[in-house]
Amino acid sequence: MYFLGIDFGGGSSKATLIDEKGNIVATAKTEYDTHYGEGGSVTQKPDDWYYAAINNIKTILSTGIDPKQIATLCFDAATHTAVILDKDNNVIDDSIYWTDTRSIKEKQYLLENYKDYIFEKTKHYPDTIWTLPELMFFKNEKPELFKKIAHVLFAKDYVRFKFCPSGYQTDYIEAEGSMMFGFDENKWDEKLLSIVGLSQDVMPSILKPLDVVGFISQEAASESGLSTSTKVLVGSTDTAMEVFSSGGVKTGDLSIKLATAGRIYMVSNKPVPDKNIINYAHLDGVHYYPGSATKSCAASSRWFRDNFGGDFQDLNEMAESVSLGSDGLIFHPYLNGELTPFASPTIRGSFFGLSAMHTKAHFARSLYEGVAFSMLDCLLYLKEHGLDLPNQAFVIGGGSKSPIWLRILSDVLNMKLIVTKENDSSFGSALCGAISNGCYRDFEEAINKTQIIVSEVTPIKENNDKYLEIYKNYQKISQFTLDYYNVK
Repeated sequence: MYFLGIDFGGGSSKATLIDEKGNIVATAKTEYDTHYGEGGSVTQKPDDWYYAAINNIKTILSTGIDPKQIATLCFDAATHTAVILDKDNNVIDDSIYWTDTRSIKEKQYLLENYKDYIFEKTKHYPDTIWTLPELMFFKNEKPELFKKIAHVLFAKDYVRFKFCPSGYQTDYIEAEGSMMFGFDENKWDEKLLSIVGLSQDVMPSILKPLDVVGFISQEAASESGLSTSTKVLVGSTDTAMEVFSSGGVKTGDLSIKLATAGRIYMVSNKPVPDKNIINYAHLDGVHYYPGSATKSCAASSRWFRDNFGGDFQDLNEMAESVSLGSDGLIFHPYLNGELTPFASPTIRGSFFGLSAMHTKAHFARSLYEGVAFSMLDCLLYLKEHGLDLPNQAFVIGGGSKSPIWLRILSDVLNMKLIVTKENDSSFGSALCGAISNGCYRDFEEAINKTQIIVSEVTPIKENNDKYLEIYKNYQKISQFTLDYYNVK
């Protein structure tokens, strides 16, 4: 018996198939476009996710897997990404991705008029990353299209609906990312919905991530090759799945994510409300995972690759060839605004200290170091706000595959970093299917029986001392940049 998990990220979808013991049987990956435009526009096409999932499934089945042996299917995706449908379930427009910064005016309006109420209800202050200001922007820009909205779903919910059209549902963690949901009440908030002109009847019903909503439809089975006997789970957000799959199952477990965005989050028995700390409930419905974030983590390395050539292996080799500190070149990864510690959509990135001696390799290492400094901002912010962080963390995301980046990060954070064999969100989604099907008693047992450590990186004190001196200059430039762009 097998369990299939499929993730939708910033530029690709990954599928992971596991057996009852958590062993990976097959994987597949399909890229799709993220569309960048003027004014901070970042959008994706919902049907690209669906066809990426179809392609991934066909690839996995091509290995000879009997589709009737796939017991469950579970999706996850990045939070905040609304999919708006008309009365005939057609997508009205492309989805605004969470890194889109066009809703600055809407964010400011919410801060001036509803800041305290929003913080009380959602544990967060308004910013452009949340669905509420994004939908307000859409309404202001395209009022005629907004009037057509009959249903609001989120990324993974839309794909699930295409595979299993049994109703309009989401999970409570996804809903928390909308800024239209009462965190403590666990329901859609009428006042928050009314701000953008929506009502509860267009919003999905709230279920638990491991709830089963139905089976694969005949149409989806025909397109993908799956069996109509496969159960479909509600699923959840990519970060919730990564927290779980990386080992975050009990209070004090710390995870660092090196993906499109960079995240540091710790499993806690309570949320930590603050303007720069993002709070979500855990998959288990008991814990939380408050955390801080930098917007352009692996997104920075992808930007560098796409614009200056080479591949990620080239980037790693170049970074490794340059000494600590990149000979004075300092990178700030504010390519599309920044979250912690500024909560600023308008701050911009830079390479500072450029001289004629610097080569492409210096830029590569400086990029890794700059992101690590931004992660240090995140780490220190959590410590300053009362979280008792351990001196080690599990590292997940594509960046965890780069030995040089892990070395730099360990030295900058002065923290032992642990990489496990399987830890991405699609593995977490697959493992949720196994739990739902009775293979494991709970989340903690699932992790204890499947987690395998493949590498550990211990910080070098001499390197940390050097990096802390460079970090002082990094902070000075950050403050100058913040002031230069007149960020409130």
